[in-house]
Amino acid sequence: MKRYKKQTAVFVMFTLFCALLLCFYLPAHAKQNVKISRKKVVLATGKSKKLKLDGVKKKNKICWKSSDKKVVSVSRNGKIKARRNGSAVVTASYQNKKYKCKVLVVPKAAKQASKEITPGTSYYRGFLVDNVYHSGKNGEIHYNVYFPDSYDGKKKMALYVTLPGYQGLYFQGVAENIKTEDFGFEAQKYNPDMVILAPQLDDWGEKSANQTIALVEYFLSHYQIDASKVYINGYSGGGETLSLVLEKRPELFTRALMCSSQWDGEYEPVVKAKTPVYFVIGENDEYYSSKPFKDAYQKLYNLYRKQGLCETQIEKLLVLDVKDSSYFQGTGIAYQHGGGYLFCRDKNIMGWLFKE
Repeated sequence: MKRYKKQTAVFVMFTLFCALLLCFYLPAHAKQNVKISRKKVVLATGKSKKLKLDGVKKKNKICWKSSDKKVVSVSRNGKIKARRNGSAVVTASYQNKKYKCKVLVVPKAAKQASKEITPGTSYYRGFLVDNVYHSGKNGEIHYNVYFPDSYDGKKKMALYVTLPGYQGLYFQGVAENIKTEDFGFEAQKYNPDMVILAPQLDDWGEKSANQTIALVEYFLSHYQIDASKVYINGYSGGGETLSLVLEKRPELFTRALMCSSQWDGEYEPVVKAKTPVYFVIGENDEYYSSKPFKDAYQKLYNLYRKQGLCETQIEKLLVLDVKDSSYFQGTGIAYQHGGGYLFCRDKNIMGWLFKE
């Protein structure tokens, strides 16, 4: 009996010892549940936000780092600040492990816009892509937009609108319009402080024309845009869209560039508004031929003559530029319609569009 009591006492003492050991040992060596407070953040330029590593007691042991300090800076205690448009990854290193947060920096206007706008979530060569304007009457309008770093929401800037051909329509894929056409990138060489709007439309007809007008009107009323410097171009199917836009609201635009396309709209509204138009196409354009542009130019010319304008006055409002085969020689372009992308690299053509 005494032996049994002794064994029982030893067992109880051992159990208490194990319990005490667990109380002190496990908390000190338990696996820490460490995680970053945010894995993705969208900030407007100039704004700040504090990131934290949850589950960490010794905060001074955390090392914070930004993949691009020019876009997003981060302090020693995890405070991030949006410096300019773009994206960067902020990394918190702790005990040989890394915890990451992707930071997207958008222009102030894009972040502060009304609920009618859903900003995009990624960039392509400086363009914030796949933004959506919920226009109500004209449905959801997808667009890509470039805001220069100098845009602060205070100083008014020029606006350039580039309309896509068939390969850039929305069903072809997000941002295909700026991936297949370089107008939006070449334009930056003429005015580095210009907002560039690239609507990604569904067709080249009435619907797209109405959506383009609605989007331009929205930008004019919600962003700091100089209404006297609004430029537009349309390539291929986008040119057809542009002609319909000019039929409906020619007064919105300072100048219009029609590339490798045809005119589908009415002429009288353009003449009444005196919106300058530049037609450029290959002489043997395989899709349209050059005849539709020649006809459109002549009809506009005749209407201006009926208004009493002289040759010099008309030359300031109308340009017909038909490129013969020599223009394409040495460029590696054998297909004149597809070679229309050369026009955005032509200083005479693009220089006319952005001429002060």
